[in-house]
Amino acid sequence: MTLAQRALERLQAWPDLMAGPASCGNGRALRSVRDEIVHFHSARDVDLHLTHRAIQRFQDGFAATSAIHLLPGSCWVTVHLDCEADVDLLLSLVSIALKAHQSPPDDEDQPRLSGCNHHRVTVLPRDAVAGG
Repeated sequence: MTLAQRALERLQAWPDLMAGPASCGNGRALRSVRDEIVHFHSARDVDLHLTHRAIQRFQDGFAATSAIHLLPGSCWVTVHLDCEADVDLLLSLVSIALKAHQSPPDDEDQPRLSGCNHHRVTVLPRDAVAGG
């Protein structure tokens, strides 16, 4: 079982999430009553729909991990799953995303880029980034 499958299986048990096809046309999505929250695109790459406010709040922490990839103008972040700790990070971020999407969106949450980051972000394996 891949890390993405493991994360999807765990998240499908959450009562606030419903599974279905991703609106981008690639992979599975989990959505809340109001919004799509997460897209599972491959065995390792997941796009997570946060709000602008949540991204700003956690931006310094995102910069400290190679698992998170931000795209300017997007309210989606790409999470690359290389280990169990990345799955735990994803689950924590999904919880944050669910809470963030409970509030009415503000003007800054209207993304300049529509849709998830699929095909907009290239993620290299950690060992390639580290020079190993």
